[in-house]
Amino acid sequence: MENELLTELEQKIGYQFKDKGLLKHAMSHSSYANERHMGKLKSNERLEFLGDAVLELVTSEYLFHTYPTMPEGDATKMRASIVCEQTLAFCAKAIPLGDYILLGRGEEISGGRTRASITSDACEALIGAIYLDGGFTSAKEFICKFILNDLEHKKLFFDSKTILQERVQAHHDKVLHYELVGEEGPDHQKLFVVEARLGEKVIGRGKGRTKKAAEQEAAYHALTGREN
Repeated sequence: MENELLTELEQKIGYQFKDKGLLKHAMSHSSYANERHMGKLKSNERLEFLGDAVLELVTSEYLFHTYPTMPEGDATKMRASIVCEQTLAFCAKAIPLGDYILLGRGEEISGGRTRASITSDACEALIGAIYLDGGFTSAKEFICKFILNDLEHKKLFFDSKTILQERVQAHHDKVLHYELVGEEGPDHQKLFVVEARLGEKVIGRGKGRTKKAAEQEAAYHALTGREN
């Protein structure tokens, strides 16, 4: 079953691994490795570390060539927005990567497949695995296809609070504010639930590991009219 899932994932991303073990390693969450007594080094955390570095380099090169007049400070902020947890989790949904992550039973039951921290880490681990298996060019192709594609739409996502604030100020007299309305999960994996409100009207709702991330998602849903 695992092999079938990983083969399906290869088809989804358009990359065939020479070393199938690298793909399994990239998809092995720590809860899966711990449950099977595989040892910490068999989880995807080291590949995530490598993939993060490759992603930063490719993103930096992309921004350098795509925006030749962008100042260094603005490029740094934009790169940070692109490679942050929430944006990577947003990108992972397009695959959808969460369906292919190998999780322990407890993590599976608690909704780990849709948790931003898990899917974003798996995305970076997958980049690291592709880099080791096929080299920099293959990793770059994956990043361009799934992370740096449709950047204007993604910019709406990671700049959502700023964009929403500007639109509200231009067209409304009412005050935009964010209200914490709930918390989900255990303390070590808590999700905050936030509503974006215009006056007393709820215009968006979001969830995140931090209040800031939840506010960002609420603003995005307010801008796009999408449900959380």
